[in-house]
Amino acid sequence: MNKTAFPTVFIVVGYFAFTTGILTVSCATGASKPVSSQLHSFRNDVMAVVSKAGCNQGTCHGNANGKGRLKLSLRGQSPAVDFETLTRHGGSRRANIVQPEASLLLQKPVMNVPHEGGRRFKTDSEAYRILRDWIAAGMPADADDAPSLVGLKVDPQHATIYAPDISASVRAIAEFSDGQVRDVTHLSVFESSATFVSVSDDGVVSSDRSGLTTVTARYLDQQVPVRLEFVPERPNFVSKFPPPANFVDELVFKQLARLKINPSELCDDTAFLRRAYLDLTGLLPTAEQARQFTEETESDKRAKLIDTLLDSPEFADMQTLRWADLLRVEEKTLDRKGVEVFHAWIRNSFAKHKPLNQLAKEILEARGSTYKVPPTNFYRALRKPELRAEAAAQVFLGIRLQCAKCHNHPFDRWTQDDYYGWSNFFGRIDYKIIENQRRDKNDKNEFVGEQIVLLKNEGDVKNPTTGETAGLRYLGNHSNAENDAITGDQKSDSKELDRLQRLAAWTGSPDNERFAAAQANRIWYQIMGQGIVDPIDDFRSTNPPVNPELLEALTEEFVRGDFHVRHLMRVIMNSTVYQLSSSTNTTNADDEMLFSRGVPRRLTAEQTLDAIGQTLDLPIKFGGHEAGMKAVQLPGVRNGDHRYAKPEIGDRFLALFGKPGRLLTCECERTNGTTLAQTFEMVSGELVDELLRSDKGRIARAEKNSESFAETIADLYWSALSRKPSADELAAAESHIKSSNSPRRGLEDVAWALLNSNEFLFRR
Repeated sequence: MNKTAFPTVFIVVGYFAFTTGILTVSCATGASKPVSSQLHSFRNDVMAVVSKAGCNQGTCHGNANGKGRLKLSLRGQSPAVDFETLTRHGGSRRANIVQPEASLLLQKPVMNVPHEGGRRFKTDSEAYRILRDWIAAGMPADADDAPSLVGLKVDPQHATIYAPDISASVRAIAEFSDGQVRDVTHLSVFESSATFVSVSDDGVVSSDRSGLTTVTARYLDQQVPVRLEFVPERPNFVSKFPPPANFVDELVFKQLARLKINPSELCDDTAFLRRAYLDLTGLLPTAEQARQFTEETESDKRAKLIDTLLDSPEFADMQTLRWADLLRVEEKTLDRKGVEVFHAWIRNSFAKHKPLNQLAKEILEARGSTYKVPPTNFYRALRKPELRAEAAAQVFLGIRLQCAKCHNHPFDRWTQDDYYGWSNFFGRIDYKIIENQRRDKNDKNEFVGEQIVLLKNEGDVKNPTTGETAGLRYLGNHSNAENDAITGDQKSDSKELDRLQRLAAWTGSPDNERFAAAQANRIWYQIMGQGIVDPIDDFRSTNPPVNPELLEALTEEFVRGDFHVRHLMRVIMNSTVYQLSSSTNTTNADDEMLFSRGVPRRLTAEQTLDAIGQTLDLPIKFGGHEAGMKAVQLPGVRNGDHRYAKPEIGDRFLALFGKPGRLLTCECERTNGTTLAQTFEMVSGELVDELLRSDKGRIARAEKNSESFAETIADLYWSALSRKPSADELAAAESHIKSSNSPRRGLEDVAWALLNSNEFLFRR
């Protein structure tokens, strides 16, 4: 600006300031001076309006590229940047301090001019008034001593609403640094986790039907969940609860009673037997084991069976399968020997009753040869600090940290400082590649040969937002000051413990509630098929546990049991809740999350394949393994002489039925949904057909030994369904065999029908 123009501009701006009562004076550059007292705060009021209107959502101007040449920080995580954007960018054309109502910031949200985002508020709303008054005041910035938000509370935090009532009011109360307490309900964003629930702008929650929901109240950078339970009218409800066996039952039944839900009856011996075997070993009981259990009359036979299965080698096999999925035990990055040694180490850990916190500690602090120190293969599969950080947070703490990489987590407390501070624990990990005999020379992610995982004395992760070296931050309840103290000297680690050892010690500590709760929830999921927090690796304030008291009690029991998986599983499986039938009653037919009944679920890929082989008494072919290997025992994903070998029939079946590729550190990678291709495989696929027509196995042996039809049918039923056939089932099967072209073909048909029955394919 030339010198002669300056006085004129200054006079004009000063005149408008005087005539409109503006408390700030704008100089020629348009910069406004902070004031100590103003009608509306940009940070506490204007930013809240922008958030409540949805303007800074990822689908709108909070998008990485913005919308309509306006880019805001996602969910208002950077108020200072947004202030500059709204008041300085775009030629300052978005606001008109002379005629505030003509400002684009007001014209577009009320749809006086075209707006792709539609109407966000009306001219008679408080949101409109706040924006208008702030613009009219000259769009002042907040003073340095302006109060900032320090806490947010909601009232109520938990409520049970009984029909005919269908709504509840939620209030949001903000606490500021100057001690001020304000009702900010009108400025808060409310979001429900259930589609059948709606929330008005003033915090009134309404439900279309009964059910549970979590409503999150968000004001600025703070968010608090509200647990709401909508209970239907049941005027004639009479509670019918079996005697509780332990604290699990007491806490589950307490919630069910409040919601006027009766649990199902206890399941019968057959359902319990199959359930226990599948959950703990991944296998069906043999015909002999099933007969023996159902014939026993001792009152404690279920407890004895649980103890027997928990101490069996098959239990170690099943736990190894689950953790091999989580720890990415696959051949592309580990090579075949790496898969074998890592898988063997995991199995040996569970066979020797290693506590889960010790297993986690040994993995996190591992370094050395990937062939001689098996847990180093966890790091071999994760080549970048961020990948290691995300995987460790998800599998050991139940935290999905990925969202905080590019911006503060939109649904949790984690910031980018937390993300890169946590990642920095893994920043000095490096590799010495002894050899790499990969087949695909162009694939940089394939490794074949020994590697040494080591920890360098230097090298740190930088926070791209600040450009500075990140500190070290635990994902716990530490304050920023405490995390800064943890950082210590960035140039070298402690002489006593390096950063991986410090991280490992913190993770496995009995005082680390995050680890204990995440693993207790995972164990519950393995047994019950549904997490108390679900998804099980997504612990956050906006995804609270469906039964907080139950999760807290299980976590305490897990720590009290020295982090032993078997101990907590024994407690859960001896509860009445675990042993409830999958049959429903009039009050729990719609329940799939409160544990009022057993919820049927399809057998996993490995369980299905092993069950087929066991029913027909035939081994399944897996490339590169001796006959008799169970699907639940397989070390890797693809099996054979090498990962490029042609898959055997068993390998193809497992892939079709959802065995994960182990490319993610997440239970979600395993798919258990049904597909048409799976139906065709069971009805007429090569594996089932080949096994049914085999000249070996149960059917061929029955034909060769001239067994009676009744004897063979009973044997098939006991093997496939863990029970004897009913009189009607036996009669129908015998009739079909006698009317078939040959007894052998008739027996194949009976076996085929059993393998395709829901009773066989589902754990109920």
